[in-house]
Amino acid sequence: MNISDVAKRTGLTSKAIRFYEEKGLVTPPLRSENGYRSYTARHLDELTLLRQARQVGFTLDECRELVHLFNDPGRHSADVKQRTLLKVKEIEAHIDQLKAMRERLLALAEACPGDESADCPIIDNLTGCCHRNEK
Repeated sequence: MNISDVAKRTGLTSKAIRFYEEKGLVTPPLRSENGYRSYTARHLDELTLLRQARQVGFTLDECRELVHLFNDPGRHSADVKQRTLLKVKEIEAHIDQLKAMRERLLALAEACPGDESADCPIIDNLTGCCHRNEK
């Protein structure tokens, strides 16, 4: 199977597939005499795993570990579950940070009159200073 076939079947671009190969995230494909890559069903599985793992937030290094586990017949599902639950905790922490940012922005917007005046509590707050009447 050539790279364009793999791209269609995995939902990845050819560029992404080459990038994952360059980073060592997938098993290197065989090369034909003319230098073209030749992919197998195993590559499709690895690349689909990568695409879906990236979609749920796994980093490239974490994806490398998942592909390694995929290719390890002696893997333990507990290892995969542990990595997944760790990712969930990271996402939950990120959600908490985003919620705090949202609340701060809403408070800043509430403090601002939003009129034609140059006085802006949002700018004052973000610069860490109070309004100065300097000319």
